[in-house]
Amino acid sequence: MKLNFYKSDPFDISRERKSISSMPSNHYHDAYEILYLVSGELYYFIEGRTYHVVSGVLLLININDIHRLVNINGNTYERVTLLFKSDFLSAFFTETEDFNPLSCFNSKSNVIKLSAFEQIFVENIFSKMIHEENEKQPGSSYYQKVLLMELLIYLQRKIPLDQSDQLVESNRPHKKISKILPYINENFSEQLSLEYMSRKFSISPSHLSRTFKETTGFTFVEYVNNIRVKEACSLLKNSDLSISGVAERVGFDNLTHFGRIFKALIGTSPLKFRKGKLD
Repeated sequence: MKLNFYKSDPFDISRERKSISSMPSNHYHDAYEILYLVSGELYYFIEGRTYHVVSGVLLLININDIHRLVNINGNTYERVTLLFKSDFLSAFFTETEDFNPLSCFNSKSNVIKLSAFEQIFVENIFSKMIHEENEKQPGSSYYQKVLLMELLIYLQRKIPLDQSDQLVESNRPHKKISKILPYINENFSEQLSLEYMSRKFSISPSHLSRTFKETTGFTFVEYVNNIRVKEACSLLKNSDLSISGVAERVGFDNLTHFGRIFKALIGTSPLKFRKGKLD
């Protein structure tokens, strides 16, 4: 397959919803790249390693790393792509500082999986970057640099915790999981369970549990809860539904259970989140 080189701008960010990659061939950049999957699932090849990327997973791609996106199922996905050169942050580097925020690109893993709370935090940074990119207000370039530094420091602090976890890497496609993930993404409001999905997709509960973790980096319950809570956050901010209405809409039939899971993942109660208060 053809290998392409793309010359990058000092800073570029985009958020797109699509089903066909604009760069389907092997390619590399003269910039650092951060790819974050908002929704859907993809396979990503980076320097000979294959990653099955699902909603809430972030990829770090170093300068000149050969990579390629593959959408096996042709399903719609939404992703944020951020590219930047080190010179863009030159004002933040000093000779006496022993902390290098770019070292996260040289870690043992290209993958960082984010909890529901972490997804909201990271997506908020991306949204601010995109807003500054579009509005071009006074100080926009400097503010983008501040936001990028905040993101890199956050990721650098998180990586040591993740490296002990199993990588979200797959040497072969898990075809069953590739069918199960879209079903969860579209039907998270239903009463999903490991047993129900096992019966529906003709796979034993133990095999589904093990393969799901191997393929996505999340346990089945973790993934479902993250999808539901992330949607709940959107509804709490953008709808007039009651707390119980939000819980029911995203698939929780018990308000107490919803509150417990929400606080465990977001760090505050649904009511306080709606009011903009964090514990």
